[in-house]
Amino acid sequence: MIPTYNEKENIVVLIRKILSLKVANLEILVVDDNSPDETWYEVQKIHTKNKKVHLLLRTKDKGRGLAGRDGFLWCVRHKADYIVEMDADLSHNPKHIPDLITKLKTCDVVLGSRFVKGGKDIGRPLWRRFVTWGAVMYIKIMFGLKVKDCNSGYRAFRRKVLESIDAKNFTSKGPDIVQETLYRAKLNGFKICEVPIVFREREVGTSKLGMKHLWRGYTAVLRLKWMHLTGKI
Repeated sequence: MIPTYNEKENIVVLIRKILSLKVANLEILVVDDNSPDETWYEVQKIHTKNKKVHLLLRTKDKGRGLAGRDGFLWCVRHKADYIVEMDADLSHNPKHIPDLITKLKTCDVVLGSRFVKGGKDIGRPLWRRFVTWGAVMYIKIMFGLKVKDCNSGYRAFRRKVLESIDAKNFTSKGPDIVQETLYRAKLNGFKICEVPIVFREREVGTSKLGMKHLWRGYTAVLRLKWMHLTGKI
């Protein structure tokens, strides 16, 4: 499941790499927020030739969190056994998908981690790494998580996790869906594990994650913690 917005330059390459993996019964869902660069059109063209590639085109209520929510619901509705979520900018290498799926045999949620042994974070400036480290420590403390890379958007779920955490009632409209999904999984007692990945800063296109989104992420953690304390999640 790949949420996209203006990733025309990357999406075709990514889909080809995923399809080349030797994973049985693998299918791809691209959830596009009606990208002005017509990312969705590139996916449509691939779909006409390969029915394992699906497009969920969203034209209203746009946002990373809402796209992720709708993608999760689509996967559950279509009875996916395992759901792997990843970014479209090629920072997440598809070669790690088999490792994520294999780990799901003993865990409920698996994070692709830059910070466990064997993981790497390549190409990002030092200040970005420092901000990431601070965010990870903050989230771990607030949510009581034991994982090392709780900001990872490269992760895999058993279908029962997304069914249990009630994805249709997610409150996150932006990138903080990453934290909300993880926190809800933790509150529901699911086993969360990590496998090492190599994260590489995007080379083509423009990142959508700026300081505004980082700040919203911090406040979202407080909101989610308060919702738990008041019995709303």
